[in-house]
Amino acid sequence: MSGDSALLLQAAGELARLMGAAALRHYRTGIAVERKGDGSPVTLADREAERVARDWLAARFPRDAILGEEFGPQPGRSGRTWLLDPIDGTKTFVRGVPLWGSLVAAVEGDTVLAGAAAYPALGELLSAAAGEGCWHDGARCRVSDVARLEEATVLTSDIERLTANDRRRGWDALAAGAGMSRTWGDCWGYCLVATGRAEVMVDVGLNPWDVACFVPIVEEAGGTIADFSGRPYPPLRDAIVVNGALTAEVRSLLGASGGSA
Repeated sequence: MSGDSALLLQAAGELARLMGAAALRHYRTGIAVERKGDGSPVTLADREAERVARDWLAARFPRDAILGEEFGPQPGRSGRTWLLDPIDGTKTFVRGVPLWGSLVAAVEGDTVLAGAAAYPALGELLSAAAGEGCWHDGARCRVSDVARLEEATVLTSDIERLTANDRRRGWDALAAGAGMSRTWGDCWGYCLVATGRAEVMVDVGLNPWDVACFVPIVEEAGGTIADFSGRPYPPLRDAIVVNGALTAEVRSLLGASGGSA
């Protein structure tokens, strides 16, 4: 590994674990739920986990900028920014379901240098850096080699969100042809594709901190990630993640244009 890539890969993984551990302390404790201005839920666990991450970055990468879901942007001087999502899947978290995660990405301009996703309630960690492979709990991982849609598992976070974004018809066509369709979504769906346990993840209505970390994770695992127009990150407001072998067929069924990151 190059020095910078090795450093960022290790740092992203360590930071995701740190955020996840801070959130896990509040998991299944009956924590109070508040509503943000957009109606989405937030808890003390979200805020505490992001504070822990910001303190860690201030000590180790003091010149870097930060953009977090809960506390917004903090300027830097290095040209590099850390994107933080302390709890991706807060609704899942507050219901005591373990399929939530803590997400970290290091970006420079339009390039995601490294990303990590910790799943504390499941004890799993996924991390990657550009050119250095994708790692699942310390071992290299890859997408599946499933090449027949009727053998594939396809995922999305919320079918009603697809409906609201005019993507329901495409999803219905994809799900009808697949071996299995499930809503094991949010950050967990991306993990399942990157580790070969599912073949497709479709997501809409994304913010940068929701998806940036999965760009190197998916690509280094051998998959593809792009929006419905075939554009890579940024901005990836929507994401179609595929194992690679099924990319063209999946994108066609979803009514997406060609191309992949």
